[in-house]
Amino acid sequence: MDSLFSLRVFAAVAESKSFATVADRLDISAAMTSKHVQHLEAKLGARLLNRTSRSVSLTEAGAIYLAAVRPLLEELDEVGARLAQSTIDPRGTLKLSLPIWLADSGFVRVLATYRARYPEVIFDLDLSGRQVNLVEDGYDLALRVSPTLDEGLIARRLADVTFNIVATPALLDQIGRPKEVSDLAGVPFLAYSPVSTGGRVRLGLGPNAPEVRMIPVLQSANETVLFQAALEGMGIAIMPHLVARPHLAAGRLERLLPNLPAPMVALSAIYPDRSYLPAKTRSFLDFLAGPEGFGGALGVL
Repeated sequence: MDSLFSLRVFAAVAESKSFATVADRLDISAAMTSKHVQHLEAKLGARLLNRTSRSVSLTEAGAIYLAAVRPLLEELDEVGARLAQSTIDPRGTLKLSLPIWLADSGFVRVLATYRARYPEVIFDLDLSGRQVNLVEDGYDLALRVSPTLDEGLIARRLADVTFNIVATPALLDQIGRPKEVSDLAGVPFLAYSPVSTGGRVRLGLGPNAPEVRMIPVLQSANETVLFQAALEGMGIAIMPHLVARPHLAAGRLERLLPNLPAPMVALSAIYPDRSYLPAKTRSFLDFLAGPEGFGGALGVL
């Protein structure tokens, strides 16, 4: 027998002083209403209600027990109401894991626009670049360009991220400006260690994508370090267009092999497989996929 429901039956009978009234309100039989109270009394080893053919009243033990459980039941009802509302109105802390290169003014503008619309949502951002465990670490959502998924996760494709091969004009004046992929062989390279082994890079997806081996002069899983090293002229880098775009426009960087189709990887929103998504997560996903998110406010990725 459901002890929580038995508690609710007991509290209702104690307040209405009628088994029949409670039976009608809860849509159960009068006999079942009595059984729920008896179930509690048996568990507690104490009589909670005095019953006669004409009246129902609390015993001393029943009055003490009701005073203790009524606040608990009210708190449960309040929490249930808040949770039910949270599936409708976005609210609460939205914990996100993001790639470092999204520490960008365009993406922050997207966050600000979303929060102006949903002021009850608070962001908790992790831009460490580490591969977090969404379930164990309590994350609501991760944005990743990884082609593989951990078990129990769902991916929603948001945009295609274009990567540019870039270097400073000063470095290119020294080593020459490559005209084809083979000209990249042996040049100094700033390697993103999770995807580049020994300087070997596949420029695109699929088995037919061209591959080249450069000389890694700096390896790191931190894109910010690689980006700053590229601006210092330490080597050639492959970085998201979102990051490179303003520096290409200002002439601080040059794009290499502009006639080569730019490497492109899907950016996806990754989240745990649940029977339902909280409103904060669902609304943010829809916002990112909409005209004010990727492909809209952020422009071409």
